[in-house]
Amino acid sequence: MPPTGQHAVVIGGSMAGMLAARVLSDHFARVTLLERDVYAETPGPRRGLPQSRHLHILLMRGQLTVEHFFPGLVAELEKAGMHRVDHGCDIPWLTPAGWGVPFRSGITMVIGTRDLLDWIVRRRVKALDRVRVLDGMDATGLLVTSDGSGIRGVKVHSRHPGGGGEEEMAADLVVDAAGRGSHVRQWLGALGYPMPAATVINAHLGYASRLYRRPTHFSVDWHGLMIQGHPPEHKRGGVISPMEGDRWLVTLAGGGGDYAPTEEAAYLEFARSLRTPLLYEAIRDAEPLSPIYGYRGTENRRHHYAELRRWPAHLVVLGDAVCAFNPVYGQGMTAAALAAQTLHRCLRREGVSFPSEQCRRFQRELGREIDAPWLLSTGSDCHYPDMEGPRPGLAGRLAHLYVDRVVELSTRSPQVRRRLLEVFHLLRRPSSLFAPPIVARVFWRLATGPKTVGDRRYEGPPPISPV
Repeated sequence: MPPTGQHAVVIGGSMAGMLAARVLSDHFARVTLLERDVYAETPGPRRGLPQSRHLHILLMRGQLTVEHFFPGLVAELEKAGMHRVDHGCDIPWLTPAGWGVPFRSGITMVIGTRDLLDWIVRRRVKALDRVRVLDGMDATGLLVTSDGSGIRGVKVHSRHPGGGGEEEMAADLVVDAAGRGSHVRQWLGALGYPMPAATVINAHLGYASRLYRRPTHFSVDWHGLMIQGHPPEHKRGGVISPMEGDRWLVTLAGGGGDYAPTEEAAYLEFARSLRTPLLYEAIRDAEPLSPIYGYRGTENRRHHYAELRRWPAHLVVLGDAVCAFNPVYGQGMTAAALAAQTLHRCLRREGVSFPSEQCRRFQRELGREIDAPWLLSTGSDCHYPDMEGPRPGLAGRLAHLYVDRVVELSTRSPQVRRRLLEVFHLLRRPSSLFAPPIVARVFWRLATGPKTVGDRRYEGPPPISPV
């Protein structure tokens, strides 16, 4: 496709920024990706990704989207050692209501280190003829048109030794994908534009992760393990994730201020306290390969750009700069893929001019796309009684009670669990949980079955269902 725009600038080399650069390369003659970190030549952690040492998954919807933009990427990730696992049977999931009934679903997750994933995607982006990646570059402000109605570029400053002072970089479109550290709200405010309202939902959840060598003596028929808490009775959970190099990444999480510890003995004791002994038994004699890394920046934060009535031309905002989710639910990279897909639709439908109204339409459309992952993430966090942020009203509380019953049904019915997994992987809207067959099952269960006691101890998961 011949480009119709001249130059686009993307602020931030996150997953959202890299995917945005890929989309823009179909429509602009030049795309410049600015990243403040200095990239290493090999996969490794960087300062701008403080949570990179923790669990990262690419959900099914995310896989389908990135595969569209980078054909063969999922196979490349697997060849590099990342794992693609069936969420229905390869990863036993202890929900608040018990073990999800295992079955072969075809709904997969890609699991591996974030460092390797970023490095492979970045290599793909750098190979694009129309994309230039500049690392060690700070975006320090926006350049505004003479009449103040639009953005004409960015101010940049090199972090490399001898890089010089602040310079101006002209652009026909600026995309802010700078993540939680984005300054675009302040920049817009300084230019006289309204600053968007923000919603913050904070369950005071903290987690701690450590790499282990996968023990050869511990024989199980699963590839990983998901143990969900059941607040308020039980605020602790944990995950074992298969990593490249025959390793496990073990992440322990605690909500409501019951943070997972980073001290050796306390870490194992925390694992012992979970609702099933499986995770503790798996790691108690395993060889640690890394220190224990903690992380507590887990609040859900949404900036309501879609609600602003005044907006400059030639500027859009996406990724965590718009909506950052609690990372423990693993939705971030898939949400970034949805943002790139939304930008792709907007460019194909309306072209590259991006006047003010087109920018506003993009922000509103992006807002609708992130409604589903926002609902899933904040809905889970609302179960903590000391959560900070707006509480759901009566309709929301009833919906949460209903979904809790759907989760309980997913421990018995493969059909219900499939629908729940489809929603979790953003293949269907949460409203699909209210389909008549599921509603009928929920009310039948309410009328005939006892409620599950959420704080009981659970042994191993049931065998795989033939359905």
